Amino acid sequence: MPKRITIAEHSNISELEQLYKQAKDGIESRQYQIIWLLAQGKDTEEVEEITGYSRTWIYTLVKRYNELGISGIGDRRSQNQGAKALVDDIQQAQLWQALQETAPDGGLWNGRKVANWLSEVTGIEISRQRGWEILRQMTFRLRVPRPSHTGSDPFEQEAWKKN
Repeated sequence: MPKRITIAEHSNISELEQLYKQAKDGIESRQYQIIWLLAQGKDTEEVEEITGYSRTWIYTLVKRYNELGISGIGDRRSQNQGAKALVDDIQQAQLWQALQETAPDGGLWNGRKVANWLSEVTGIEISRQRGWEILRQMTFRLRVPRPSHTGSDPFEQEAWKKN
């Protein structure tokens, strides 16, 4: 049997019901509904069945409401800035300059070479797939001429080309 959840008395039940019914945003409305139902004394299983939210999320929401009150309710995804960029603007400019020249081994730049170069600059191990993605984001491509057939006649090839 799960433990009983206690709701801090930031608002009374009628205020929570009013906030639940007047909420314009769907996420905010569901979160007010969860707090309102629990404040009425309903147990977690009932609230799970009514709202469709998991027990873990209900506990998280109640904890946030108990700590912050009404300001803890609402959609907070817009406040999540995401992960820090792998390569900052300065490093990207340095990479751009490096890509203008030939690769360290004298060949063409590819994902592995970009990853190795960035790993040296940033001090973070970067995979060659990520190096290729960065290379593509910077609109670079491998520019290798198409292979020609070794046994073909050059005169026939010229005659075949469209004028």
